[in-house]
Amino acid sequence: MSAWELPTSLTIGDVGFAINTDFRTVLHVLSVFNDPEYEPDEQAAVCIRVMVRDWERLPAEGYREALEALTAFIDGPGVREDRPRPRTMDWEQDAPLLIPAINRVLGQEVRALPYLHWWTFLGAYMEIGECLFSTVVGIRQKRAKGKKLEKPEMEFLRENKAMVTLQRKLTAAEREQKDELRELFGLKR
Repeated sequence: MSAWELPTSLTIGDVGFAINTDFRTVLHVLSVFNDPEYEPDEQAAVCIRVMVRDWERLPAEGYREALEALTAFIDGPGVREDRPRPRTMDWEQDAPLLIPAINRVLGQEVRALPYLHWWTFLGAYMEIGECLFSTVVGIRQKRAKGKKLEKPEMEFLRENKAMVTLQRKLTAAEREQKDELRELFGLKR
């Protein structure tokens, strides 16, 4: 894949497959990968079935290659680092902060567009400058690395704890257990 082109297909084996490249499709797939209700093989199946247009033509032995190609597409063009990094953003939780920032970069309302290629959306995301989202991520990064927050950052965190704190997604069983404990101790939502 060339950074100078917007790919709309992938070659699996020696066969070309059209893929769904709209940013909403990729965000849906990312939400599945971030959902603890799905097992890894289910996540892979959803990714392939949602993104590869003629996925039925894909031979079973091509699934691993397809998933690797789709992952590379989702990562976008550029250098990939293999070392894990602390999680400092969530596409779903941060959507209210991300949308205005991406709109500002692109100069238009992205949700109103009938189609926007994932790489264009991702490029706009990478160009987000100083804004509420970058402030939140900056505080998350400092906390993840154990760095001391500046006084204004501590005040911002105190006043916006729910916005800054990344929520861990719970499985249905974990939510049920939590609700049972809340009821047992007489706590209200």
